[in-house]
Amino acid sequence: MRTKTTKQNKINVVTLGCSKNVYDSEVLMGQLKANGKNVVHEDENDDGNIVVINTCGFIGKAKEESVDTILHYAQKKERGEVDKVFVSGCLSERYKPDLEAEIKNVDQYFGTHDLPELLKVLEADYKHELIGERLTTTPKHYAYLKIAEGCDRPCSFCAIPLMRGKHKSTPIEDLVTEAKKLAEKGIKEIMLIAQDLTYYGLDLYKKRALADLLKELVKVEGIEWIRLHYAFPSGFPMDVLDVMKEEPKVCNYLDIPLQHINTEILKSMKRGTTHEKTTALIHKFREYVPNMAIRTTLIVGYPGETEEQFQEMKDWVEEMRFERLGAFEYSHEENTGAYALEDDVPADVKFRRVNEIMEVQSQISWELNQEKIGKTFRCLFDRKDGEYYYGRTEFDSPDVDNDVIVDAREHYIKLGEFIDIEIYDAGDFDLYGTPLVKQERPVPMNQRNK
Repeated sequence: MRTKTTKQNKINVVTLGCSKNVYDSEVLMGQLKANGKNVVHEDENDDGNIVVINTCGFIGKAKEESVDTILHYAQKKERGEVDKVFVSGCLSERYKPDLEAEIKNVDQYFGTHDLPELLKVLEADYKHELIGERLTTTPKHYAYLKIAEGCDRPCSFCAIPLMRGKHKSTPIEDLVTEAKKLAEKGIKEIMLIAQDLTYYGLDLYKKRALADLLKELVKVEGIEWIRLHYAFPSGFPMDVLDVMKEEPKVCNYLDIPLQHINTEILKSMKRGTTHEKTTALIHKFREYVPNMAIRTTLIVGYPGETEEQFQEMKDWVEEMRFERLGAFEYSHEENTGAYALEDDVPADVKFRRVNEIMEVQSQISWELNQEKIGKTFRCLFDRKDGEYYYGRTEFDSPDVDNDVIVDAREHYIKLGEFIDIEIYDAGDFDLYGTPLVKQERPVPMNQRNK
């Protein structure tokens, strides 16, 4: 006679999309762990019997990836390889009725604000007291810190307000608590993220309070780098630059998506700025903090974008010489302001324009990198891949920016540590360096006490 056994469920959380989704998955996993659940993130063996897919619904390619992932796990469920599949996040928030009609082999769909409900079906209770308790999925020395949810901006091309709702700042004291808990886990770098950092605090404090937040976060012991992502150009609080200059913990780095430079297109995009105002803002940044690295993103192929307007943007990129830049093809998104316009720039033209912008940026990046040869930079090392270590300067964010590469055959570097690196060579996007101080390799366990 067989004895009935009870096997604990294993919940595999799969994250798609941006760093804000990574953060949301970490909060979900922290709640599940606090409830005693066996939870993993993107298990390499894919053996969780319950799958939660945190989706992205921002643009066409991201939606396609999300749908493909849902179908993949729905089919695994059909074959009996997983027991349950749940879908959460932006795609689910935006297209829930369509998804329920088209992909029926999913147990339940949840939106971006449905964490308590998702936990309930996973037989877990939402614990309000768990401020800052996350199961981080990034390397052990850095983490994202989401300081606000949603967005009040009316940008015509953007579907984020449809998925994330109105802007809602997290109180400063809660963020300081969270930063302290991250520091206790060994986190040394935090990246502040939101749909719009610039707007932070207006809803809570009736003023832009990003500078006030930074002044409190720099007091957290153990945190050595604080990095700013996703600021908005219109209404940028210049007192943030004062903190950046005065506080060594705040990296001389700003991620500020500008999207375009032609005034007519900026007006259609509802960005609240012009070519002249945007250029003046960048000049102010560099005047206040001369060694700041500015990262931006641009959209090509917006409805009605002429060759002349594109050329204006291309010339402007050459003039501004951004340290970091990404270019993306416009994606025609339902229920956005620009959806009423004709998506009239052909796909092949969008593709060509992206490549032209990135060719210009590659040359700029190469020239700026050549200026770093012979100089020494404090670097934080993230990983070892094959025969090389990969680290970053304060001017580089993980996954999107340049790497500092050190030969692991000649040098040993402890990951997650700050090390002074002298740069001896540079390419378009990467720097090659040598540690100034030699680190001793640890002695293998089987060779100790011999």
